[in-house]
Amino acid sequence: MDLSKIKTLIEFVGRSNITELTVTEKDVTVRIFRTSQGQEAAAEPQKKAGSTTSVVHDAGSNAPSRLEKTSYAVKAPVFGVLHRTPAPGEPPFVTIGDEVEEGQTLFIIEAMKVFNTIAAPRSGRIMHLTEVDDAEVETGDLLAEIA
Repeated sequence: MDLSKIKTLIEFVGRSNITELTVTEKDVTVRIFRTSQGQEAAAEPQKKAGSTTSVVHDAGSNAPSRLEKTSYAVKAPVFGVLHRTPAPGEPPFVTIGDEVEEGQTLFIIEAMKVFNTIAAPRSGRIMHLTEVDDAEVETGDLLAEIA
């Protein structure tokens, strides 16, 4: 699925009153959902288990205010079981105070036997982490803050 189709789908969700849309083309599934602010839509390409999930935001007209933020909230893109470690008994992916790079793995959310990797959307320092580990999180739950 090409980027222009994804952008068109994001705009459609942003203009309509639907909260979620899933489209599959060949071997790529794109899930588009409206965030809690109601003004923006996000697209999440889903690949096979264990792949990195990236989120594309349609910032719209409020982009300048978004750039002025001192921290960035990392929210759960899907409902599922949050794992802060790569495997039981191993150290967590990140801890408070860690410096992270854009694209670095922060968490794994297990949903319907699919492991979705949650990557850092930007570089920075971890200022807040959820206390949830090996338990369920809801879509939109705050998982971390990066400053």
